[in-house]
Amino acid sequence: MPEAILLKDIDTLGEQGKVVEVSKGYLRNYLIPRKLAQPATRGAMAAEQSRKEAAERAAREFAAKAVDNAALLNKTVLTIPRQTSPDGRLFGSVSAQDIADGIRDARGLRLERQNVHLPEVIKNVGTYMIVVDVVEGVSATVKTMVVAQK
Repeated sequence: MPEAILLKDIDTLGEQGKVVEVSKGYLRNYLIPRKLAQPATRGAMAAEQSRKEAAERAAREFAAKAVDNAALLNKTVLTIPRQTSPDGRLFGSVSAQDIADGIRDARGLRLERQNVHLPEVIKNVGTYMIVVDVVEGVSATVKTMVVAQK
């Protein structure tokens, strides 16, 4: 039986990159034309191994960069000016999108507003500690100061 390297996840055979034994006709007539697998030659096996190593290296670098970004955000102090009434209440509020935009302007990091965790919208002048998810599993706390606009 010939061996094949799976190029995509297939429920009945296995995950991407796995070497499986399949019949010659199944490989030639079904898997190869649909680009689901390729014959497991020495060159293809070496290429798959190098692809796996590159993917693992990229994942490690991504995780390290996320930790560095979280450390940078922990040191960040955002200042958000807003119009206020004389008693310190805002005309409007400061939302998660405002904080995400402030982080992008201050540090150049693009965060989705869903990654900014506000217990409630900010409606008063003051200092707030806001938790932000940099990536899944890596969080940072950003000190946010809402001040009266002059």
